Amino acid sequence: MSSWPVLVFDIETIPDVEGLRALRAADANLDDASVYAAEIEDRKARGKSDFMPLHLQRILVISCVFRNAEGLRVHSIVDREPEGRSQEGRVVQSFFNLVERHTPQLVSWNGGGFDLPVLHYRGLRHGVVAGKYWDLGEDDREYRWNNYIGRYHTRHLDLMDLLAMYQPRASAPLDAMAKLCGFPGKLGMDGSQVYAAYLAGQGDEIRRYCETDVMNTYLLYCRFQKMRGGFTEAEYEREIELVRQSIGAIVEPHWSEFLAAWPEAPAAAAPPATPAAVVEVTEVREVTERTETAIYIDSSSIRT
Repeated sequence: MSSWPVLVFDIETIPDVEGLRALRAADANLDDASVYAAEIEDRKARGKSDFMPLHLQRILVISCVFRNAEGLRVHSIVDREPEGRSQEGRVVQSFFNLVERHTPQLVSWNGGGFDLPVLHYRGLRHGVVAGKYWDLGEDDREYRWNNYIGRYHTRHLDLMDLLAMYQPRASAPLDAMAKLCGFPGKLGMDGSQVYAAYLAGQGDEIRRYCETDVMNTYLLYCRFQKMRGGFTEAEYEREIELVRQSIGAIVEPHWSEFLAAWPEAPAAAAPPATPAAVVEVTEVREVTERTETAIYIDSSSIRT
């Protein structure tokens, strides 16, 4: 791939009840469930859905596929709320630290419409520093013509937005496009079920769901690279085989389920050659940093 490193990302969020308390001057004696229920009732009365505005979306998980010359890695940055206190600011800072360190090609599905605005608002709230990400040419003149912020620039590639020719009416869901291209699509839950899963203490299930979503996005990115001429057919097949090998080496149930839902296409000729790069993927494990943010990661080379 000519554009290494690549960082594909996806976030999972829940309603920011603490923010609701502050904005609505809620009675301190009300519990979180009551504050949230009152907000939903108010929104319903005003003809609005129960989907919170982006500035009131609290980030629980940021999952990434990181691809460079050394191989492919899957990792997640997770807010484990030690002692019941959110560490969202550290989670968001960890993501932007990856951008600062590697200046990767960012790839998302609807990242311009959801993930990045949420990261912006939450980063602003928590005092996050992201100098390279926000560079519009002041520090590096090259960024004047191609930066992470410009809609038609390519340092951030929103696949959904680009494929729809920047027309919201033409947008397609990730799950549908993944399945149409022969990939597994969503597994386990969908975004509307995340808050209920969070309230039920199913943090690992949310993290696993986010990871399979981001892997679907990476696979669609590979298919897009083939369509635009960035991959030859042989290069595309080798990359797909690398993905299979990489996630097959991770001992977690959602990856076994992912592979089971992704049958290999019949080979037209000889199977694709094994990639020359050594794939260094180990079991995903929980690492508790001194900041008390739990980070699922598989390589110290991209540890925040």
